[in-house]
Amino acid sequence: MAEASGITALTGPAGASRMPNPATGDTPVVRVYRKESAAALPAYATAGAAGADVEAFIVQDITLQPGQRAKIPTGIVLEIPAGWEAQVRPRSGLAIKHGVTILNAPGTIDSDYRGELEIILVNFGEEPYTIHNGDRIAQLVFAPAPQVNVEASKELACSGRGTGGFGSTGTDSLGSAGIGGRAAGTMS
Repeated sequence: MAEASGITALTGPAGASRMPNPATGDTPVVRVYRKESAAALPAYATAGAAGADVEAFIVQDITLQPGQRAKIPTGIVLEIPAGWEAQVRPRSGLAIKHGVTILNAPGTIDSDYRGELEIILVNFGEEPYTIHNGDRIAQLVFAPAPQVNVEASKELACSGRGTGGFGSTGTDSLGSAGIGGRAAGTMS
């Protein structure tokens, strides 16, 4: 890990693949500021890990009662390259063993956010669950997130899916009709 002036570059295990920046071909660097030197950097547990583990950075234990949610501090601030995002995702072990997950999964950390990373955990389990300092509570997946131009239109191209949603794929109820019931060409 390279560190200068409290900013640390996120790295991982040797042999891990890195996604190059589509614009430059370079592997993006996420800089991490630790509010306290003891705060853990996000870390990839294996060379093939998609997500970097994030740890709780808390002064005292936090117990989540069944159905309760809370923001859990991590003690870190991220500087994500422009055009990228960090997706906050649950840890499968917490979910299956305790019913604890991320409430707004996946959460998005925008590249221009410079506040402390806090993880919104919820306990869907049947028993109280206690979070301790240093517990791995989430994982971060970094992904390209380009902004697009959004424009109003009076017509939209039809698709094979049409207006089918909420469980419609894989059924015989799909048609090519779209907005306004047009079957081919454009939707209006």
